Amino acid sequence: MSSTLERERITTRGKHRGNVLYPASTPYWFVAPFLIIFLAFLVFPIIYSLVISFSQWTAGSLHFKGFFQYAKLLSDGQFWHSLANTFIILIIQVPVMIGLAALFATLLNSPRLRWKPLFQLGFFLPILIDTVAYSLTWSFILDNHGLINHILSTFGIPSVNWLGNAVAAKASIMLAITWHWTGYNVVILLGGMQSMPSEVYEAARVDGASAVRQWFSMTLPLLRPILLFEAVLSTIGTMQLFTEPFILTGGGPANSTLTPVLYLYKMGFQTFDFGYAAAIAYVLAIIIAVFSVIQMRLTRGGDI
Repeated sequence: MSSTLERERITTRGKHRGNVLYPASTPYWFVAPFLIIFLAFLVFPIIYSLVISFSQWTAGSLHFKGFFQYAKLLSDGQFWHSLANTFIILIIQVPVMIGLAALFATLLNSPRLRWKPLFQLGFFLPILIDTVAYSLTWSFILDNHGLINHILSTFGIPSVNWLGNAVAAKASIMLAITWHWTGYNVVILLGGMQSMPSEVYEAARVDGASAVRQWFSMTLPLLRPILLFEAVLSTIGTMQLFTEPFILTGGGPANSTLTPVLYLYKMGFQTFDFGYAAAIAYVLAIIIAVFSVIQMRLTRGGDI
């Protein structure tokens, strides 16, 4: 009888393995550090920023204002202007970047290409460069006395004010982003192409299908889920654009390259209107979520 009670006591308080008694709470102690960090540095800031978005920061204290910040945001022309700037970059740069990635991935997947690992490394190297570092490099290249204008002058072409003209500034940011992120998309697409069964292509060649016909009729449909994945990630990244316009143009000229995140930064850390900055962050998060859902619905998850 006593041995039975002892076993029940051990089962209730912990688990017995060999000669060691493990309390039932042991697994939670191992998980606790992660949970503490997760709650402190992710969950708490999200909840606290939501509270701030419904408040006004005055004299070092919060005062609840309801939907005041959101109502103010709806009538803020500068925010909508920054959103329009981002949409222009989005609808031009993302398709161009994904199209170039598909082209380069196809070339790298060619069986006739030699030294493939070297070329793959060359395309992927820009991703390894820090965003701030490459943005500073491009600011030197695109300067009025930079490399690009020097090359243009050697051919007798007038210099372009790349960072001081509204249209040229947008193009400069698109150029920098495309250079940095195209290789990332190339590697993902190349992995998808290399995982496709070679028997399907051999059968298509026997039936007389050309390489172009194979690409559009076979490769492209099989790559649609990957292309959707890249489109969603690129959309999210473009909507969160900050470092490139901050370093290259500072949002200028005349706010022509101002983005919502850069506007958020200015509201929060230059004017110290943290409530309004938090409201911008949540509205932007909702817009990104809506765009992602629309992309997935329109493409049916990449199955069309």
